[in-house]
Amino acid sequence: MADKVKMAQQFIQALPHARALGLQLTEIGDGRAVISMPYDAALIGDPKTGVIHGGAVSAMMDTCCGAAVMSHPEAPGATATIGLRIDYMRAATPGQTVTTTATCYHVTRNVAFVRAVTVDEDADRPVATATGSFTVEKS
Repeated sequence: MADKVKMAQQFIQALPHARALGLQLTEIGDGRAVISMPYDAALIGDPKTGVIHGGAVSAMMDTCCGAAVMSHPEAPGATATIGLRIDYMRAATPGQTVTTTATCYHVTRNVAFVRAVTVDEDADRPVATATGSFTVEKS
């Protein structure tokens, strides 16, 4: 398992979009991952409100879901997104870090299934939720 965790951490650090977004992997293991994205003016989607662009949130959610799959005991070291549905509940509060927690809850021979939630400092009111499917390539 330690090798899978290390591989997931290295994979995220190597992703150009993860570096550009400032993604920080804060927790990973046993099919669960947590990634934070600090507020950055470069990520603002609406200059009038200062709200982070939804594309930055979706990229963080996709990356976090993939990391959760990579750390699952029954999944391979690598994966790719098959499908990801994101429901935006509200805009993230300007100036606040957003955090995604993803859980890989089921793995079949070829597909892993993941749920995720993104919050800002108000953890009781999600910014977005997601469900997704990811490839499983057994060796």
